[in-house]
Formats: sequence, structure tokens, C-alpha cells
Amino acid sequence: MRSYSLSHLADHSLLQNLAALVARDRTTTAEMLAHIAEVDGVRLYAQAGYPSMHAYCLDECHFSEDSACKRIRAARVARRFPAVFCAVADGRLHLAAVVMLAPYLEREPENADELLVAATHKTKAQIELLIAERFPRPDLPTRVRAMPSPRTPLLTSNESAASPVESPAPGRVEADEPKAKTVPLAPQRFALQLTMSQSAHDKLRHAQALLSHQVADGDLAKVLERVLDLAIQQLEKRKFAATDRPRKPHSSATGRHIPAHVKRAVRERDGDQCTFVSDDGRRCSAKTPLEFDHIVEVARGGPSTIANLRLLCRTHNQYGAEHAFGAEFMKQKRREAQRVAQEARAAEEAKARAAAAAEKAKERTAEVIDCLRSLGFRVDEAKNAAALCETIADAPLEDRVKRALTYFVRGRVVAA
Repeated sequence: MRSYSLSHLADHSLLQNLAALVARDRTTTAEMLAHIAEVDGVRLYAQAGYPSMHAYCLDECHFSEDSACKRIRAARVARRFPAVFCAVADGRLHLAAVVMLAPYLEREPENADELLVAATHKTKAQIELLIAERFPRPDLPTRVRAMPSPRTPLLTSNESAASPVESPAPGRVEADEPKAKTVPLAPQRFALQLTMSQSAHDKLRHAQALLSHQVADGDLAKVLERVLDLAIQQLEKRKFAATDRPRKPHSSATGRHIPAHVKRAVRERDGDQCTFVSDDGRRCSAKTPLEFDHIVEVARGGPSTIANLRLLCRTHNQYGAEHAFGAEFMKQKRREAQRVAQEARAAEEAKARAAAAAEKAKERTAEVIDCLRSLGFRVDEAKNAAALCETIADAPLEDRVKRALTYFVRGRVVAA
């Protein structure tokens, strides 16, 4: 059996081998698309006993549903526009790009070559922007609405809402909550879709009210932009000490403390981007999450000065630390930090549970007090009697009231 352990390979060999494998995979993918297109075109799947190309890919090729749909869609487009085969083989287009471009290639076949060239070596996000620029869509209506609890089981790609769906186990099968996303609609126009909690909804409405003198119509897009302006200002102040009126430098530049004026200068010099540069001269393009890194480490006496600081993304900050202190040492440090973070989260969760339990107990105590007040007892009497129910807070209300009434039966208080 072939071993897939590659720890014996040198770094440069790993990178060279990976590049060769990627190139080979692209060529293989293009050839696979050509075969799928031909089998689909002459309906050979029927000869093999399958009702559709999709079913053939699932049962014979053992693709996942998503993988089958994507490859069949790409193969059909490439069959109509053969330049797609070459673009995939050369690495100029990935499968996701082909699927995203498909409806627009079919809509304007006379501009297919131009669109394929424009999409060369672009990511999904960049292709979304390209499509929005060339095929703009109208703005979405602004609205906030309550979402019902998901009760419908997920449907596969070859099932319909009318067909019965067998549940693999008793009980309700809930759909995954959709992730928040932004989608380009047209040049300089984006649609935002998200699901928010009740507290986030309340904060949004409160922000609308606070900004009503500036955004009279309460337009959510305008309100959100104003809120983001305020948030960015506060976050930049906290992370980079950004300010319109910098004070005269007076903080020391020793230890891990970084003076505000040093943060501002480093940020301006590095342009809000990771400064790591590879051996072949490529600068890291990451803009998040950025961290201030001491070139000469603090542990080795490095000062917190402009010349000794730089912006690095978290990956390259840790990469540099591993080279300076050793991979095993940093791995231990990360495990320790992870343990501390887990303990902190556990403490916060325990605190939240305790607060929720206390609130629930308070509500259930109030229920008993209300019942006793309706029977004619004074407020102080009802409170003292309800205290007897703290140990059975989860019992039915009738049982708790009976327990509370024993306070009076014992003769501690004589009801009027």
C-alpha cells in the first residue's frame, strides 16, 4: 500500500510536487468534463441502466450530489463553448467559475470569449463582481421579517417538495441555518442577507430610533452605514490608536506595551496589510486578522519602536515565532492559550447558566407570591412564605403554593 506520509520531503520538493499535481489535476478535470459531456450528449447513461446523467454520476462514479451537479453543468457548458475545456486545463478557470458564468454565456453566446477572458484567474468573489458589473440587477427591497422555525426536512437535488422524504430517524430533521452573505447586484451595489437574534434585532431598531433625526425614513442601508462608521472609528481607535488629534508622545517604548503614536505610524507605513514577503518576493495580501509583531522579539530585548514593529497576519506572526522559538515550543504555547480560552468560555457559560437559573427562580417565586397575594396575605408575608419553595422551584405551581402555605400553618404568621 502506498504511503501518503510526506514528512521526509524537503520544503521546496513539496511545493514543486504540489504544483505539478495541481497542473495534472486541471488537465484530468478538463478530460473528465469532456467525457461527461459526451456520455451525457449521446445518453450512454441510459444504456448503462440509469435514468439520468445525474443518477449515473451518483451511483456509478460515486460523486456527491453537489459534485455531480457542478460537473454536469460545467460539462454541458463546455460542450457548447469548447474554449472552456482549455481554460480549465490551463488553470484559467475553476469549476465554480464555469458554473457561475454558465447562464451568462448562454444568454450572450456572441460575447462568450470576451467573458471567459475577463474571468481568467478570478476568485468566486471577483467573478460575482464581474457578473454584477456586466449584468446588473435591481436593488432588493429593504425589509426585516421574523423567520419561522425550520420544520421541513432538507431535500436532495433530485427530490421535490411534493415527494415524500423518509427521515433516517424519528423526530424532526432541521435544515442548517443559512450563513450571512453579501452578493453583488450591480456596480457599487450589494445585497446583504443574514439571520439575526432577537437582541440584534432590538439593537437595530434602537439604532434606527437614535438616528431618526439624521435618517428620517429609517432606511436600513443608511442606518447600517452610519452605525458601521461609528463602529469602525471606535475599532480603529482601539486596535491602531487612530485619532484626529494625536497627543504628544510620552509613553515609554519598552516591554510589550506599544505606545499609541507607534501604532499609528506602523499602521500608516504598512498600509493595513501583512508585511510578510516570501523568498520569491510575494507579499502576503492578508488584511485580517492583523497583529503588531516585534522584529526583534520582546523576550530578546526588542523594543516597541516604529523600526522594530511591523504588521503581520496571525498566520505569519505564528510562522515567525516558530522560526524564532521552535515549532514545538509554539505548539505548547498555543495549547496553553487554547486551554485558558476554553476555561474562560466555560466560566462564562456557567455564569450565564447561573444567571438564567436565578432569573427563572425569581419568576417562579413571583408566581407563588401572586397566588398568596390573591388569597389576602400581605406582601412581606407572601415573600417569606414563597422563600420556602426555593428548593422545589421546578415543581408545579400547585405544589409550590402548598409548600408556601405551610409557613402560615406552622404559626409563624397569623393571617388576618
